[in-house]
Amino acid sequence: MYLSVIIPAYNEEKRIGATLLSIHQYLSKQSYQYEILVVNDGSKDGTSTVVSSLKEQVANLVLIDNKKNHGKGWVVKQGVLTAQGDYRLFMDADNSTTVDQVEGFLPYFSQGYDIVAGSRRTTGAKIEVKQNLFRDFLGGAFRFLVHILAPVGVGDSQAGFKAFSRRAAEAVFPQQTIFRWAFDVEILTIAKKLGFKIKEAPINWVNDEQSHVKFGGMVKMFFEVLQVRINLLSGIYG
Repeated sequence: MYLSVIIPAYNEEKRIGATLLSIHQYLSKQSYQYEILVVNDGSKDGTSTVVSSLKEQVANLVLIDNKKNHGKGWVVKQGVLTAQGDYRLFMDADNSTTVDQVEGFLPYFSQGYDIVAGSRRTTGAKIEVKQNLFRDFLGGAFRFLVHILAPVGVGDSQAGFKAFSRRAAEAVFPQQTIFRWAFDVEILTIAKKLGFKIKEAPINWVNDEQSHVKFGGMVKMFFEVLQVRINLLSGIYG
């Protein structure tokens, strides 16, 4: 298996269908073997029903149907460690970054990189639909916080489009302890601690107006990043 695409999903019945069809349209034209894993995070709507109904239309589609909500980071970890691909990409169910952009990621692995992190803040990135000013301010404050407490070497730790080699995935994700707001920061921190080579690559990104991060969420992010810092200083990772 060459590529695994992992999609964490919570209450995504209105968007997951279009996203899966878009992924299928691209991957079905590629020469390599692939799989698509949707990991349902205890959705209260019809997410799992929609996914199941598309199995005949979308090749190599697998549904991992959790009945309880554990957090995005938990289901990403579950999906990545269940996947069989030599390269494992997780992306958001809202299709804010389309799967075809993995084409620009894969060559980096042959150049010696272990992880390719999609970024909206590096040269070449395009933000086609921007966030509102308040959310953009919160994002900037969070990036500053990460830079101070857990510098991971990338300018945008939170973009939901990251690819891992099999070796990196199987070394990093078993050590993950944070499963909600700041799990991306922890994953990159662990990877850096273990000596994996990380490439920050530009992506095209469309903000979904249905996605919201409130101030309370930012507070929770702060405490989780602080926990990453404590874990790092305590020698938990590696």
